Amino acid sequence: MSTKPRRKKAPKAVTVERSSGNVFADLGFDRPEEELLKAQLVREIRDIVKRRKLTQAKSAELLGLKQPDVSALLRGGVHKFSLERLLRCVRRLDRDVTMVIRPKSAARASRSGHRDAA
Repeated sequence: MSTKPRRKKAPKAVTVERSSGNVFADLGFDRPEEELLKAQLVREIRDIVKRRKLTQAKSAELLGLKQPDVSALLRGGVHKFSLERLLRCVRRLDRDVTMVIRPKSAARASRSGHRDAA
């Protein structure tokens, strides 16, 4: 039984695009800013739960959620949580939430097709 040496295939060219800074926008989500904010809130909730070494049952009690919802939340399942509900969870973990509103950068304004008068 003879074995022929295998030829290595040339690697396919990979196209790389610079991120907009929001992976949800890059992937074409309908509301990328909201999705990014929800992901940031979930990450904060997960970090607090981990730092405090809370069980899912204790987390559920603190957050006013059912344990299966806490499980989904800690796994990153944000689809069933509204922005308001996630903000409420963060506040129940003794965190203040600050919102900053500022003009869009020129690049973001030109992509969205909206430009505010200065």
